[in-house]
Amino acid sequence: MGANEGAVRHAEKLKRVMDAVQLKRPDRVPVAFHTMLWYAKYGGTTIREVMYDYDKAAELGRRAILEFDPDMFAPPHQFTTLGRVLEAARFKQLQWPGHGVGDNQPYQYLDREYMKAEEYDEYLFDPSGFYLQKYMPRVLGVAEGLEALPALPGFFYMRLVMGMRSFAHPKVVAALEAMRAAGEEANRLVAAQAQFTSEMEGRGYVLAQGAVSIAPFDLIGDYFRGARGILTDMYRRKDKLLAALEKAIPFIVRQTIATCKASSSPFVFIPIHWAADNFMSLAQFKTFWWPSFRKVLLGLIEAQLIPVPLWEADCSSRLETIADIPRGKAVYWFERTDLVKAKQVLGGIACVRGNVPPSLLNMGTPEQVDAYCRDLIEKVGRDGGFILDGAFGIPDEAPLENARAMFQAVRKYSA
Repeated sequence: MGANEGAVRHAEKLKRVMDAVQLKRPDRVPVAFHTMLWYAKYGGTTIREVMYDYDKAAELGRRAILEFDPDMFAPPHQFTTLGRVLEAARFKQLQWPGHGVGDNQPYQYLDREYMKAEEYDEYLFDPSGFYLQKYMPRVLGVAEGLEALPALPGFFYMRLVMGMRSFAHPKVVAALEAMRAAGEEANRLVAAQAQFTSEMEGRGYVLAQGAVSIAPFDLIGDYFRGARGILTDMYRRKDKLLAALEKAIPFIVRQTIATCKASSSPFVFIPIHWAADNFMSLAQFKTFWWPSFRKVLLGLIEAQLIPVPLWEADCSSRLETIADIPRGKAVYWFERTDLVKAKQVLGGIACVRGNVPPSLLNMGTPEQVDAYCRDLIEKVGRDGGFILDGAFGIPDEAPLENARAMFQAVRKYSA
């Protein structure tokens, strides 16, 4: 494909996507390609091989994108080919093939307490210091030696100069050397991703995400306090929890903006874990979850970025609340929420995305997938503001013919 042809195709697909985002009626419903570990099934190999082989993942990603011809794509490197980096960092929050699970099994998250209840005050007083000296050593094996670092803001003038001896501590030296090696592997991964992304954009496809971000409640709940910890904190340490959520906002927003601005895409993917109807009451959602996340959304929108929260599970009771954002500035991707109802509530506010069920893509027939997509296109996509996708992209076990049926449906029913 020539450069001019690729540029023309990219402009066409980008306009189609942006028309949907801005709640206009595009020439047809755009369709996105997102998956995590399905590449192994697609390529007839193991999840472990795809996770550790950058070239193999790129080959399979290229084949799938060219076959399906989506409007938007997520490169395999962000969620799939993480094995080498996880291993180099000795990451403790996940199990992955070869490290706790079998060669053909998906990631398993280890829900544990990585910040103790009595450590809220330390986090609130100095988040960076807590992160460097306590949090990182708990979640990264390579960072364990950082526990030997002193409280750096206490150094000044000649005390700062003499304080350099802290970085000669054997544990700190070992940690920094191990972190450098992990960083070099991360650089190789990012270079492979950049090369793949450039190639696919040159062929006319729109990068679906320039950064990955998080909701403050999910950050503290998933990665600091754990499920039991944060649910207890909602009752026993309400003020501390709310203060921690507020404290996290500028760190999340600034890092997300910096990452996204360095890419070619304004889209920010935000997997949502704790907003579901069955996790907390609507009153609790309005108190603990939504206010801090709304500030993150507004911060990203103000920076001319496009948030794409993936609302996992059923969030039907939240629809009226989460409608309180600027019009035409975000994409709300729903896993199980009824998209017809979501479109009724949010149709004048946000583009909706989704949500072909994984059960259908895994166990249904191509004809059933086709019929489901047609129903979504006709009921949700008729007047624009809709992007077709799986409930969470293409699930790991989906037969090729079912995945193919989803992408073919937009060309059959939405022109």
